[in-house]
Formats: sequence, structure tokens, C-alpha cells
Amino acid sequence: MKATYIDYSDTGSFSKTLLAYLSKQPDLASYYGHFPDLDGFKKQIEAQKKFQHRELLVDQLKDQYAELLASSPEVAENLERLKSNNTFTVTTGHQLNIFTGPLYFIFKIVTAIKLAQDLKERFPEQDFVPVYWMATEDHDFAEINNTRVYGKKIVWEEEGISATGRMKTDSMADVVKQYCNTFGLSDNSTKLTELVEEAYLSGLNLADATRKFVNSLFKAYGLVIIDADRAALKKVFAPIIEKDILEENSWKHIEATSKSLEEAGFNAQVHAREINFFYLTDEFRERIVRLEDGRFEVLHQNIFFTEEEIKQEIKKHPERFSPNVVMRPLYQELILPNLAYIGGGAEIVYWLQLKANFDHYKTQFPILVPRNSALITDDSVAGKVFRLDFTFKSIFKPVNTLKNEYVRRKTKHRLNLQDEWMELNAIFGKIKLRAHKIDPSLGPSTDAVKARLKKAVNNLEKKLLKAEKRNHEDALIQIGRVKDKLFPNGGLQERTENFAVLYIKYGDELFNDLLKNFQPLAFKFSVLY
Repeated sequence: MKATYIDYSDTGSFSKTLLAYLSKQPDLASYYGHFPDLDGFKKQIEAQKKFQHRELLVDQLKDQYAELLASSPEVAENLERLKSNNTFTVTTGHQLNIFTGPLYFIFKIVTAIKLAQDLKERFPEQDFVPVYWMATEDHDFAEINNTRVYGKKIVWEEEGISATGRMKTDSMADVVKQYCNTFGLSDNSTKLTELVEEAYLSGLNLADATRKFVNSLFKAYGLVIIDADRAALKKVFAPIIEKDILEENSWKHIEATSKSLEEAGFNAQVHAREINFFYLTDEFRERIVRLEDGRFEVLHQNIFFTEEEIKQEIKKHPERFSPNVVMRPLYQELILPNLAYIGGGAEIVYWLQLKANFDHYKTQFPILVPRNSALITDDSVAGKVFRLDFTFKSIFKPVNTLKNEYVRRKTKHRLNLQDEWMELNAIFGKIKLRAHKIDPSLGPSTDAVKARLKKAVNNLEKKLLKAEKRNHEDALIQIGRVKDKLFPNGGLQERTENFAVLYIKYGDELFNDLLKNFQPLAFKFSVLY
């Protein structure tokens, strides 16, 4: 694949807050730790050498992988490396979208792998392990039960219960068939079908099925996949769980940070609650709230705890306390020797709201790295873009803007009436002066006539452009088709299409090409063709 790179600001697809972060805007400096550059990583490495839970982490990961390690030697090597104080993780996280969901899921993981490789080149005395944190405790099944392939939406019709990672995949036969039937016939489609069926039709829960599938795609790169829905790991988190539920520290710090961000002109992405934990069982995941009488209630379940009872519950069953979106990052950084978190634009923004809470609990805040974003096409579509006299940068503009620009470039006529309006404007200046001499109160009437004429001239200009468009109808149809091809449903390709479309075309070389062309610390949008 060939690559070209575009500034995020030129795509019109990323938030003001993310762009401010990447440009090191001073107003945001207090909301993050080290910046994602080589100097920042050097400092982060030193700070993370004090990590204490390596033996527990490795034991838990080996237990989760079980027999998968025998066929994943690169992963097994990375697990052994994690025992060393000179090994650090680079982490990304995502929900358990069936069949990986949108394309950006793959981009997150590839960014983590590439950043780990780049850091090894820059700091050869250390080792760096890419990690995918599975959001197994998330309960929003409607967000993860579907994917889109070749424009077709495929949905796993099932009732979501409790944490999605604990759901059985026994009812997935039909959705697996629907998904694989879109592949067509080729060596790559046969291979992908085998990987999908082996993962999702083996009677595993969704967490284990996702691990098996993602491992089959990325085990050669040493990607380590973690499921933190484990009692042994939660035990490390238990002191913070207790302290936060009883003292509501995360709510205080995150709400204060959100308010200051908004006062500085930035939008808050998430909002903390007084208690930022759910009570989790195999049957349900419900919020914990404090009642006026001081007791704690698990909503909708008729379960109540006194303060002493909830302390004992946390001590005996820490796995039953599931962090929400604002506390999960703290849990992640507590149990990993992590340097950086790789996330989408919205994720980076909500992490900025969390720094004060990390400071309160004396936990190292990770370097925030936006995942690589990309648009992937081929020479055929790229050729059409260039023949239409556009660039990959300009193609991000709205389709009507592109069509108007094309017509204005290609027309043999002058379609704007600016010169004529300047003449009319001068005439109205004379009219207004004469009217003022007769009666000063006539000035507003003159301005009103001028405004109506300006509107009429603008409408005429639009009609000239519309008429000229009819002379370029074929080219304008091509512009619409190219735009639809590159931006399905008017949005970025990575946010809708599943990776299967590209895997069937490129096979495993897809990942190699992404690794070759992604530049995690350059902060550019990649166009690959």
C-alpha cells in the first residue's frame, strides 16, 4: 500500500479538545501527565519501574490463555518478559464487539503493536508489550451485538444479561453463518471463516471467544489480551473500591475537573456519579447508590448493605464490584505496568477528566496516545480522485462543496457576480447619499432595498451554478460515487465497516501494511491505497 498523511485538523472529523491536546495548548497542560513524545516516554518508563504486581499479572494471564499459549509462542514470550522490571505495556481497550465490530477496533490494536515496536527501537534496553484490555464487564449489549460488512448490518439477536463477557455464545450459529456468507469464495475468506467458527462456535463465553479470535489475528505480533473480570485482580483494587464507595472521591475530583474543563471552553465527555461502581453477578450488573439512611442499595434487586456489610462484601467478593467508565481506567493502570493508553478521540477527552482522581489515589497517569485513524482504498478509487482534480485532503469536504468546486474549476463561464455586485454597491452608496440629503430618515429604507437586491443577486448566482452543473452531470455523479465509497453513510470508513472486507482482499498482509504505514506519534490521518 501507498500512504499519504493529513493533519487531523484538515479532516473536520475530530474534536476541538483532541486537537488542542495534540497541539499542546497550555489550557490543557494540567489535565494530563507526560506528553506522547520520546521525552515523555523516557520519564514514564522511570516512573513505572516501581510497579509491584508482575507475578500476579503473569499468573492470571497464563491462566486465562490456558492451552492457547501452546500455539502462540510470541505471546508466551511476552508473558515471560512481563516478569521483568524492564518490561512495560502499551495498552488499548475496547468492548467485545462481535467479529471485532467497526474497523477502528483493528486500528487500535495495530497502533498499540506499532508503538511497542517503535519504543523498542528508541529504548532497546527495555521491552514493550502491546495489550488489548477487553471490556468484559460492560453490559451495553446493544452496542456490541452487531457489525456491518459490505454495507449489510448483521445482528446477534439475543437478550443481553449481566456483563457481556460472561454471555454464552451458544446462540451465535445463525449470526456466524450470516457473517461468513458475505465473504465470497477465496483462500482468505476460507481462512477467516475457519477462524470465526473456531472462536464463536466452540461453546465459549463471549470474553473467551473474543480472546481466541483476536489472538488468532494478532498472536504473531505478541499481543497480550487481558480479561480483568477476575477476583484475584480485583483484590488489588479492593482498597480503592472501598475508599471510593465510602468517600465518593472520584465523584468529587472528576466533577471538579469537568467543571474547570468546561470553563476553559472544552466539553466534558463523561460525568461521574457519587458511586462509580456496579454490583455484578452472572444475572445482573446494577448501580450501587447510597440511601438517605446511610445504607447502600443495589438498584432494582432489593439488595441492601450497611457500611460495615459493604466493607465485608468488598473484602470477600471484590469481583462483584464492577467499575464504571470513570473508574475502569484507574483499575487498568493499577494492575498493568503501563506506559500509554491508546484510544479514540472521545476516549482521550474523557481521560483528561480523570487526572485529579489518579493523583488522589497516587496512581501513575498513562501517556494518552490517539489511535491511528485511516481510510483504506485502492488504486482504482485513488485514480478517480486524482482524475477529478481533487486530493485526498480535499475529498474530506462535504459532497456539495466538492461538486461546486469542481464546476467552478471546469466551467468556461464566470459564475460569480462579485464584480457586478461591487458596481451595484457603489451605485447604492450614491443613492443613499442623495436620499440622506433629502431626508436623513430614508437611510434605513435604502439599506433595506439594497439587502433585498443582494439576496436576489445571490439567488441568481446559485441558479448560474446549478445551470452549469447540468453541463458536468457525469463528473458530478462520479464525485458522489467516490465520496460514498470512501465515506459510507457520510462518515469515516473506520467507524462503520468491519475489517473482513479488507481481510478478504489483502489477507494477513493487511496487518503488515498497517504496521508499516501507521505512525503512532506523528498524529496524522493516514490514507492508504
